[in-house]
Amino acid sequence: MDTGTHIVMGIALGGLALADPVVSTDTATMSAVVAGVIVGSLIPDVDTVLKLRNNAVYIRNHRGITHSIPAVLLWPLIITILLSLVVPEASFIHLWAWTFLAVFLHVFVDIFNSYGTQALRPFSNKWVAIGVINTFDPIIFALHGIALIIWGLGANPVYTILTTYVVIFFYYLLRFAIKSAVKKAVQNTVPDAKDIIIAPTMRFFQWRIAASSEECHYVGRAYGRSVNIYDRFERVAMPKSPEVDVAMSDKNIEAFTSFSPIYRWSVTSIGDLCEVRLIDLRYRSKGYYPFVAVAHVDKNLNIVNSYTGWIFSEDKLQKKLNFAPNS
Repeated sequence: MDTGTHIVMGIALGGLALADPVVSTDTATMSAVVAGVIVGSLIPDVDTVLKLRNNAVYIRNHRGITHSIPAVLLWPLIITILLSLVVPEASFIHLWAWTFLAVFLHVFVDIFNSYGTQALRPFSNKWVAIGVINTFDPIIFALHGIALIIWGLGANPVYTILTTYVVIFFYYLLRFAIKSAVKKAVQNTVPDAKDIIIAPTMRFFQWRIAASSEECHYVGRAYGRSVNIYDRFERVAMPKSPEVDVAMSDKNIEAFTSFSPIYRWSVTSIGDLCEVRLIDLRYRSKGYYPFVAVAHVDKNLNIVNSYTGWIFSEDKLQKKLNFAPNS
């Protein structure tokens, strides 16, 4: 989920924690728990700082080890120890338990996005991405906001937050049902599709679609059960050449292929350079495919420049590559 939703979830957990008699009757424990659940709701995303290095490192590691099983166990302990130094009177076990719940819920809700997490590490490096909830879901955010406002107006926080989470639980079930219906509609529209990726959008009834058969890739959108296929790309094996081999070993290209399950490629000559471009088919927006990886290789088989990330125009991509076609 996005940072804003994780914040309101942390505040909501602070209200739910008042169901714990130790928290509700001890001021020191209450203040520590409120701080603990808010920090715990955010701490797994500390790996966002990897963006400061480069996109390749960020793509390969975001929601990786910081969302793993060891991290879910270690984050609450670290936060609890630090908060206990600030508020030594707080109950250590109750502070740890509520902080653990906050960290666990952060990782748990993230697996329902299409981005997913490596939540099964160290047992598996597989990305767990169920893809029924958009990274920012306006309904989930609004439900939390309404609950916090009702709480602020004087309602019982425990009953208010519990009711909100019951509603959200049934909302998740509804999203699963809708996604299942969309998948059946895609199978009817593209009967030879073997791999189907259905990703949510911010709009309740709209879903992004990327599907592959043995011969083609298909890209489209679903509006309810109505499926529109916008693009169809023939699947052709990537050519073999030393330049392509070098490009595919580039760190940006490798980061892209580790993250993208369905993409098309292009290999072109630009002056004395060979350009290898990979284009993720899951994120089509207004006719453009913004998530790409590009590498330029010279005649001496050196990587001249490369890039991976989300770019919404060719001019911006060329600026990122520091490359001008006519220079």
